[in-house]
Amino acid sequence: MPDPKNIRINEEERLIPVWSIVVAALVFVLIEYYFWAVAPQQRHHAPPPLGLRIYFNLSWGVVASLYFLMVGYISRDAPRRAMSTRFWMLICFVGPPGIGAVLYFLLRQPQVFRCPSCGTHVQGDFHFCPQCNYQLTANCGTCFRTVRATDIYCTNCGHELAQDHTPARLSAMSD
Repeated sequence: MPDPKNIRINEEERLIPVWSIVVAALVFVLIEYYFWAVAPQQRHHAPPPLGLRIYFNLSWGVVASLYFLMVGYISRDAPRRAMSTRFWMLICFVGPPGIGAVLYFLLRQPQVFRCPSCGTHVQGDFHFCPQCNYQLTANCGTCFRTVRATDIYCTNCGHELAQDHTPARLSAMSD
């Protein structure tokens, strides 16, 4: 059995709040109860084959549960991207089911981080802080594309990165 300390949960999975998991489980149970206990008593004709009933009943329960898990994820992900949580929760609950969540994933902004130098909120795709000009990521001195600290040549323009003589580059090359 694996050591529980070595089991790592994906950061994205941690964004699903407990209330969302509880609501999703409750919705699944209620939908299954409705389709197996309430709906058969209201039918006035022969029920569909058992295999088809199982498929549709489980499908509706899973889809509804996934919807509430997605809404919970949005409630935690929106603040990380400097987006309005209230607005996106309203869109998810007021709009047609699923459309608000799809719109969120299509329109969401990059993650926002703090500059280690001055503490300003900066987007994850920025190379330099707009307030203090602190270099946030390693980049090529010619085309300014992001590179790894261990790269010798830029993958975009072929520029030799050892010519940049940055302290991080020199220490990475000595390893």
